[in-house]
Amino acid sequence: MSAGSRRPAALAPALLLSLALAACGSLPERAARPPAGTPAEQPAARPTPAGRIQLADDTHAQDAVIYALGLIGNHYQFGGRNPDSGLDCSGMVSWIYEQVAGVRLPHNAAQIAKIARPIERSALAPGDLVFFNTNGTPHSHMGIYAGEGRFIHAPSTRGKYVRTDRLDSGWFAPRISGLRTLRREG
Repeated sequence: MSAGSRRPAALAPALLLSLALAACGSLPERAARPPAGTPAEQPAARPTPAGRIQLADDTHAQDAVIYALGLIGNHYQFGGRNPDSGLDCSGMVSWIYEQVAGVRLPHNAAQIAKIARPIERSALAPGDLVFFNTNGTPHSHMGIYAGEGRFIHAPSTRGKYVRTDRLDSGWFAPRISGLRTLRREG
């Protein structure tokens, strides 16, 4: 390899870091749709007038937590939306809600934030969605709130596997950029 064709050694870590931080918000939006065979009279999710998605049955939010707990230890994969091949943060959330509620969410944290209803921290319940600003962009990372101040997510750094962390941790607490829910209003 000639000296002119080598990348500077300092560029490689910076490139890897920028890819890792952008991991959750970079794939195109996919339309929400119920899986094949979902009866029309029992919709998996209901669009609201504001263009938001809400679950047809709020128990699916608790089911999402149980499913997410079963994914702890699965490997992170940029663009991943399947536990067999790896998951990124929005891929994990999208996969889980498709499995437990028949809702196909976008594979993009910022797009999921747009279609989920904002809530106050006092209303946060298991199965709700937590969003973080990890790269200078709101809603660039996300996870599922598990209760008792913990959330489940697929981070691209420090371990590269699905795990739980605390919302009040020194790293995540100042980066919270939104709390959202798919539960029904009222």
